[in-house]
Amino acid sequence: MNAPLNTHAPATGNTMKLSLGPLLYYWPRQSVLDFYAGIADSPVDIVHLGETVCSRRHELRLDDWLEVAAMLAAAGKEAVLSSQSLIESESDLKTLRRIVGQGDFRVEANDFAAVRLLAEAGRRDWIAGPTLNVFNPHTLELLVESGASRWVVPPEMSGEVLAGLRAALPAPLEAEVFAYGRLPLAHSARCFTARHYNLQKDSCEFRCLGIADGLVLRTREGEPFLTLNGVQTQSARVHNLLGDLPALQPHAEVLRISPQGADSREIIQLFRAALDGQRSPESAFAVSAAHMPAAPCNGFWHGRPGVEQYVAM
Repeated sequence: MNAPLNTHAPATGNTMKLSLGPLLYYWPRQSVLDFYAGIADSPVDIVHLGETVCSRRHELRLDDWLEVAAMLAAAGKEAVLSSQSLIESESDLKTLRRIVGQGDFRVEANDFAAVRLLAEAGRRDWIAGPTLNVFNPHTLELLVESGASRWVVPPEMSGEVLAGLRAALPAPLEAEVFAYGRLPLAHSARCFTARHYNLQKDSCEFRCLGIADGLVLRTREGEPFLTLNGVQTQSARVHNLLGDLPALQPHAEVLRISPQGADSREIIQLFRAALDGQRSPESAFAVSAAHMPAAPCNGFWHGRPGVEQYVAM
C-alpha cells in the first residue's frame, strides 16, 4: 500500500496543529458541501471526513466524501477519512473496505474491524480514533505495532492520565486531544432520535436530518442533561479547552474541534489566535461564549465530572 499523498499539513507559527473532527450530525447535502467549502480557507490543518455515527445517513456517499477530501487537499489541508464507529451490516463492511483500500488519504479507525483491515493491508499511516477507547499503554503499543501513527485520546481521559500513559510508551506517538464540542459519550444499536418521535430505527423517516446540533434532553427540573444524536448520545454542555491551552500544549500535538451548526469557523479562528499568541487563552475562552450552542465544561480534562467547568485556583 502506497503512503497517502497529503500527509503534511501547512506550516503555522505554532507547532501544534488544529484538527476538525468528522461531522457528527445529519445535515442536508448542500449544507455539508457549503460548510467544507468554507473550511477550505480556514486556519485548520487537518479535516476528518465521513459518516461515523449512522449508516442510514446517505446525503453524502463515499464518492462524495472523496471529492470533498480532494478539494480540501488541494487547499493545503490534510484530509482524513473517518470510519464508522458502529459496524452493523455487510454493507457497512463493504464501505469500510473501500475506505481502507483507497491510498490517497489517511484513515481514522473508529472500530476494531477497521484496525484489522488496515493492519492486514499493511498501512502504517492510520489514526487510532477516539471510539477505540484506549486507556492503557499495552493496547496503545499494539495499535502502533499494527500501523497507527496518531492516536485520538478518548474525551474522558484527564491530562494527568494522558501524561502518564505517554510516559509509559517506549516510543513517541502523536496525540490528538478533543478540545472543543459536545462530548460523544456513547453509541447504541437503538436510535434515540427515532424513539423521541415514536418511530422505529428502520423506519425513522430520517428525522435527525437538519437538526444542526442534536436534540437536548432535559431533566424534570428543566436542566439540560444530554444531547440525542441518532444512535449517539452526547453531552448537553460543550467541552471547551480554550482556557486550558497552557497546560494542554505539553501533552498533545493536535487539538480536535468538533463541527457545530453555526460558528465553527469562528471557534477555529479563536483556537488559532490563542495558539499563535495573538490572543490570551483566557480572552479567547471569554469570546467563545458568544459562539457556543450551550454552556461550557472541561471537567474530564481535570479528572473531575465532565459536566463541570473547572478553573484552577
